[in-house]
Amino acid sequence: MAVYELADRLVIGIASSALFDLTESDAVFREQGEESYRAYQEEHLDETLRPGVAFPFIRRLLSLNDLEKEGDPLVEVIVLSRNDPDTGLRVMRSIKAHGLSISRAIFMQGRSPHKFMPALNMSLFLSANERDVREAVLAGLPAGHVLGAPHEDDTEDGDLRISFDFDGVLATDASEQVYQAGGIEEFRTHEVTNAAVPHDAGPLKEFLANINRIQRREEKERRKNADYRIRLHVSLVTARAAPAHERAVMSLKQWGVTVNDAFFLGGINKGEIMKVLKPHIFFDDQQSHVASTSQTTPSVHVPFGKLNEQAASQHQPES
Repeated sequence: MAVYELADRLVIGIASSALFDLTESDAVFREQGEESYRAYQEEHLDETLRPGVAFPFIRRLLSLNDLEKEGDPLVEVIVLSRNDPDTGLRVMRSIKAHGLSISRAIFMQGRSPHKFMPALNMSLFLSANERDVREAVLAGLPAGHVLGAPHEDDTEDGDLRISFDFDGVLATDASEQVYQAGGIEEFRTHEVTNAAVPHDAGPLKEFLANINRIQRREEKERRKNADYRIRLHVSLVTARAAPAHERAVMSLKQWGVTVNDAFFLGGINKGEIMKVLKPHIFFDDQQSHVASTSQTTPSVHVPFGKLNEQAASQHQPES
């Protein structure tokens, strides 16, 4: 068999907990233990799992593979699961039942498989297991914790809308640390003084770069076919406001990445904006923001930076 190359594709790792609604299965595991969980999955093997928080995002992302010939997809989604292969059978059957073009998976009984991300050229790993996500981020890997209940998906809408926060997501949290230490005025002064200095890239910058590559492929298709309608749209939704917005815009340009729309909200509730914008996924590094947005929008917490490290340490049990 010929080697299947991943180098020129957008590769996403997805845990079954992010792709499907595993509320009932998880309850069996917590309340009755691993053996009962195995028996439950075997008993319900042919019962298709319901879509989870990240399902609409993944379904739409995979639909963009129609831009290339069959067998050479732009997007590759690989299951990364703590299930063993036997209990993972229900996940793979559910993927088939939903018509998702996902054929590759790693099942590791009781262990997180995120360490295989670099070998698989992954630019994102999504999971509902907070511990797995935090471990991945601490290892320098781009990962996010999906939050909340699944939202109703409009299957008549073929677009894919992706929204990003800036600090701690696309950029590092260096400026956020300035704000935490000195307040809003010191933050503004710092950003104006360094307006010409691009930020260091954060955990999801490469993911955005890969999304941009698909957008360029869409633009190429539109130039060939005037009837082609652009489906992939990217927005920046940040608490920054003028004058701190300038450094963010310049950093994106220096990194060679782009967004279609930008919202510089200056502290306005992001949840209210999401109700109108209606992205299929939103990435933010602050728990308070995703607590609001996850009420109406598939939201992902990226536990990157000092604030998240401090929050994690406060919840560590004493030895």
